[in-house]
Amino acid sequence: MVPWVRVALAMFAVGWGANQFAPLLLVYREGGGVAETTVTVAFAAYAAGLIPTLLVAVSVADRVGRLPVMRVVLVLSALASAILLVGGSYAPTLIAGRLLAGVASGGAFGPGTAWIKEVSEPSAPGVAARRAAISLTAGFGGGPLVAGVFGQWSPAPEAVPYAAHILLTLVITILAWNTPETLHHTSMPPAGPVHWRGVFRYRPFLREVAPTAPLVFGAATTSFAILPGLVPVHGPHIAVSGGMAALTLGSGVAVQPVCHRLAARTTHAVRYAGLTAASLGLLVAAAAVFLKEPILLVPGAVLLGACYGILLVAGLTRIESVAAPRHLAPAIAVFYSLTYLGFSAPYVVTELKDVVTPALFLVVAAAVSTLLIPATATRSRPALREAALRRPPTAGSGSQGVTTEQRPEGWPRS
Repeated sequence: MVPWVRVALAMFAVGWGANQFAPLLLVYREGGGVAETTVTVAFAAYAAGLIPTLLVAVSVADRVGRLPVMRVVLVLSALASAILLVGGSYAPTLIAGRLLAGVASGGAFGPGTAWIKEVSEPSAPGVAARRAAISLTAGFGGGPLVAGVFGQWSPAPEAVPYAAHILLTLVITILAWNTPETLHHTSMPPAGPVHWRGVFRYRPFLREVAPTAPLVFGAATTSFAILPGLVPVHGPHIAVSGGMAALTLGSGVAVQPVCHRLAARTTHAVRYAGLTAASLGLLVAAAAVFLKEPILLVPGAVLLGACYGILLVAGLTRIESVAAPRHLAPAIAVFYSLTYLGFSAPYVVTELKDVVTPALFLVVAAAVSTLLIPATATRSRPALREAALRRPPTAGSGSQGVTTEQRPEGWPRS
């Protein structure tokens, strides 16, 4: 098995465990053993565990290697499912399990995406970004689809979905355990560590990538974590919720090959297409909530899933095209951290529902997405001296401005 497939399978397994919780939100809410607010907090706890781990894991992976980190996160992902399987009916263990799932994801996604690029060389620009995005999205979609089926028809809906993930992760761990290490093959110079905060010194990152990143999972979670609880669905509603997640994320996978070809020429048009899909999808979602019309969930899921897939590929491709090898993992970590801010959307809607109706909230979100199109328009300017994804040179180094070592390879010249 080629190395990049092994890494992709590992990310697939972690993504599966991360998102299998989505259709089970209805199981917990209808079971009555856990308060609705607790369930929503547990859903958001995933991001609380993921974001800080993302920012730490890239430095750890640069020091000890990609393989040891991936081995640990596969074990942690299975352990998180085991905690949810045993104690999912209790609020503390429910939150702890989701928090640990976030830690596993944070350890996998940044280093894993960089690792796929390293073992994919030589490849056309954007190929590694697309491989990483598809492996993650397939896990994000497969997990809730299977969990929705088990949650609807299995005799133990709060246990069987997690058991399935544990078994899957065990098999993939065996396959990925001896994936070739790449750290010693990279072109990273033996300089000081690259700090993730340096990413925010790059103005195009702040202008083009950062504003749209929260919409990646903000759009997706709106489709499969918010709408199923607001729009009544007759029949097997838990399975439908899982199907909504699969349709959303499957739509994200379907658009990615087209996005990849377009992004090879310009990421700007891809970004604008993603924002347009977000605006339209949120308006359809608002109509579904206002009219209580389940059939509108389908086009809403397709549009919001397209937004997810388009903006994910646009962000990763933009970063991959401008970051030198030693800057790649920190930049990806910051990008993923910003995307996962979107996981707070269900909590925000729950907390504001007595102040702002969910339909109005979605309309406002659509308007904000539309305004981001002109706000993120690219300004042509020399960029070499305004961006370095590491700390500035120390005093007395004899350097002036951005040195050759500091300047990321392939940095845009206009």
